[in-house]
Amino acid sequence: MTSSATATTVQEWIAHDPDPQAKEELSKLRQEELDERFARPLSFGTAGLRGPLRAGPNGMNLAVVIRATWGLAKVLKDHGREGSQVVVGRDARHRSDEFARAAAEVLAGQGFQPILFLAAVPTPVVAFTVRHMTASAGIQITASHNPPTDNGYKVYFEEGLPIAAPIDREVEEAIATAPPADEIPRVPVDTAGMEEIQAYIHRAALVRRNTDPVRVAVTPMHGVGGDYLLDALVRAGITDIHVVESQFAPDPDFPTVQLPNPEEPGAVDALLELAADVDAEIAIALDPDADRCAVGVPTPEGWRMLSGDETGWLLGDYVLTQIEPGDVMAGMAVASTVVSSRMLAAIAHRHGARHIETLTGFKWLARADIDPPGHTLVYAYEEAIGHCVDPASVRDKDGISAAVLACDLVAALRSRDRTVLDALDDLARHHGVHTTVGVTRQVADADEAAEAMARLRDTPPDRLCGFPVTVTDLRNAAPPLRSDALILSGGDGDGPAGTSVRVVIRPSGTEAKLKSYIEVRCAARPDLAATRAEADRLRDEVAETARQW
Repeated sequence: MTSSATATTVQEWIAHDPDPQAKEELSKLRQEELDERFARPLSFGTAGLRGPLRAGPNGMNLAVVIRATWGLAKVLKDHGREGSQVVVGRDARHRSDEFARAAAEVLAGQGFQPILFLAAVPTPVVAFTVRHMTASAGIQITASHNPPTDNGYKVYFEEGLPIAAPIDREVEEAIATAPPADEIPRVPVDTAGMEEIQAYIHRAALVRRNTDPVRVAVTPMHGVGGDYLLDALVRAGITDIHVVESQFAPDPDFPTVQLPNPEEPGAVDALLELAADVDAEIAIALDPDADRCAVGVPTPEGWRMLSGDETGWLLGDYVLTQIEPGDVMAGMAVASTVVSSRMLAAIAHRHGARHIETLTGFKWLARADIDPPGHTLVYAYEEAIGHCVDPASVRDKDGISAAVLACDLVAALRSRDRTVLDALDDLARHHGVHTTVGVTRQVADADEAAEAMARLRDTPPDRLCGFPVTVTDLRNAAPPLRSDALILSGGDGDGPAGTSVRVVIRPSGTEAKLKSYIEVRCAARPDLAATRAEADRLRDEVAETARQW
């Protein structure tokens, strides 16, 4: 039963909710539903808020957006940025326009200068604009690739960096002290931002190095990236473009896919069918806010999507090949996360650049070269198809510039009578065959995930694929790698004849899941197909074991 304190909180929230529909929604809920809505507020996760569109403090709604923006404004004032510019953008999800306008009006009411984009924009446009205009912060209303019932509130801080500790906690604490939503002043704001949008598209096109034509198939997966990607590709000299018409226009219901995520089974079927029909050289899928990019390529057996790691190897190697060897290269850095493949580290070493490993998430990757200083970040990626190919302009994952660079890579390879598959073979010969897979186990709640992690810490497997296991507990690691994750590794070395196995296990930070990230590396033999088959066999053996944890 709802306590008297909770009942009072509910009535106060309803009395001050500025949205009449939300008031009505809450007034019709049963007590147990109210308990769940008011048990805790929606909390800052990876770079902001994200949750279901519903009334109450534990959902995305107008009142939550207004109070969150008041909290962000307070923190900016506390940091001496009162009166500064703040960029506000939004995707095309349900209520994104309303939420973005409310955020801009609250900022104006607090004395800031909001730049409210006149149209829905990809998330990297906001990250770019904050950096380009030296704004103090940015807000993007988006839930990325979540289901259509969700929305979110992503925050960037100075230099367009995704918000991270301790600022995220400061904002969360400020939100807790915010006045009732209907008492927070809001001042009407005009829309703007066309020049900034054009500046972003111009910069995204500049990542291209070649001028040769490329035939590309594209889907924005019902999101906001379609027109922006086409504009960037055309400016980069790529005009032979074919789009999945049924998925091109923004649609918040994402009607042709179960989940608007290029990594989900079946989500890119229409794209690959189109690519085959038009004899494309590359297929590109963006997620709905266009910050992630998935790449498909033709093979003798038909079209397939590359893994995020495979794309990461290819783009990382391609970026480094454009840099002068020697002293210049020695000052460059590439970055990947602790759950991503180890191959990028080997690629960087071969080029003479530095590789930096971070925790999962671009709030860490974006800061990879900040502490310690001395290197310049030129590329970063995470296995979940997130790629930062131009850190000088966008310090976050950016699906549009990544797509332009991937198309450029295809053209560069073709000019040497090579293909993407040939490039992957070359990397395997230099660094060994690497194969990766993720295993996700649903759990009831965070407590069950914690129990599973405790069991693994107490009794980890002693062997993987017959190799003795070494356990590294990142709870004991030094910052910035300290986290609730275990690394299990084994093998007979990473040398010319070695085989290695690596598994990273961690609880999800946002869902009731236990995640295992598996990589097997086998030294390349003359028969690469046989080596890959052996690596895949070992990977599948480890994956079956991980499903039991």
